Amino acid sequence: MINLELPKKLKASANQAHQVAAEIFRPISRKYDLAEHEYPKELDTMAAMVEGLADSGQAASGAALGRSDEPKVVGNANGGNMASLMNVIETCWGDVGLTLSIPYQGLGNSAIAAVATDEQLERFGKVWASMAITEPSFGSDSAAVTTTAVLDGDEYVLNGEKIFVTAGERSTHIVVWATVDKSLGRAAIKSFVVPRDAPGLSVARLEHKLGIKASDTAVLLLQDCRIPKDNLLGSPEVNVEKGFAGVMQTFDNTRPIVAGMAIGLGRAALEELRGILEEAGVEISYDTPAYNQHAAAAEFLALEADWEASYLLALRAAWMADNKKPNSLEASMSKAKAGRTGTAVSLKTVELAGSYGYSQRPLLEKWARDSKILDIFEGTQQIQQLIIARRLLGKSSAELK
Repeated sequence: MINLELPKKLKASANQAHQVAAEIFRPISRKYDLAEHEYPKELDTMAAMVEGLADSGQAASGAALGRSDEPKVVGNANGGNMASLMNVIETCWGDVGLTLSIPYQGLGNSAIAAVATDEQLERFGKVWASMAITEPSFGSDSAAVTTTAVLDGDEYVLNGEKIFVTAGERSTHIVVWATVDKSLGRAAIKSFVVPRDAPGLSVARLEHKLGIKASDTAVLLLQDCRIPKDNLLGSPEVNVEKGFAGVMQTFDNTRPIVAGMAIGLGRAALEELRGILEEAGVEISYDTPAYNQHAAAAEFLALEADWEASYLLALRAAWMADNKKPNSLEASMSKAKAGRTGTAVSLKTVELAGSYGYSQRPLLEKWARDSKILDIFEGTQQIQQLIIARRLLGKSSAELK
């Protein structure tokens, strides 16, 4: 039997995250949507609280996107990945852009958690790490990385350009994907931790975006950027047989988290829509067939069913990660389903709310704009479906493109 009831520890953490979303994020959500690129100073207080909770051994109240200090899992258990999923669902119920702006909780922290050595976890466990993968020449095809890393004595020298780096200007460190030998293909792609003050690293510009405006999205230039050779995450060995499964393991952790972002936003939209429909006199019944209900109520039930499926898929992917089970298939399934559902729910909510939903009086139109990126970053809908097809059919990337 599968028990979907949250354990007390996770429930307490999720409740704390919800309080952050309700009392800090929601009240300033519109403010920082209109003030793009302005740093949300209200998050500094929250960052100090998160740090204090982490030091005291309690669960963090923010969206713990990075490494958890949970002990290693023994048997079937819920660990850091499940806690992160629960927390991010709650904070993104408040605001996705602000969640992505929480100091010291960057997406790069998940990369560090996934592939770093114990010594590196000790050094980089408390940094604020963004993640730099995408380049002007490619989007979701991570194997197409052209940024180079050349070993020169005790240092790596990095050269390349990275685009759409979330928290790229604000973070203290950047996890950069680069190739150590182009002739060896994807097997030579490694991830490197680059400090913000590393010589040769600069911010070329900040992007103006459709949504998540509270989050800074940067273009980074690496021009003879030098970092210690020990900043290469994981093993420096190039294993052609294994390919670049090591760095790709990052996505097995982060894709369920991004799914959680879409789930949190979707729940916010559904709750708002339910209130609008009830105020308009539309009754939503779980005892009456949808075809015997108001058309708007039937639409709501269909959206809610999709949302529930997204939630359950994300739970499974995060649970598998916590229990050291291969979850590449499930991570992609959860990301694909939740990304698609988040967009569908938010857009349909705007539609059903009519002119009210299209105005800036509620947050509905903002959620519709914010939702689209959740179907794009960490792998587009098309990339996720390709990965799922390869796993189900037992095909390699060379056999199924």
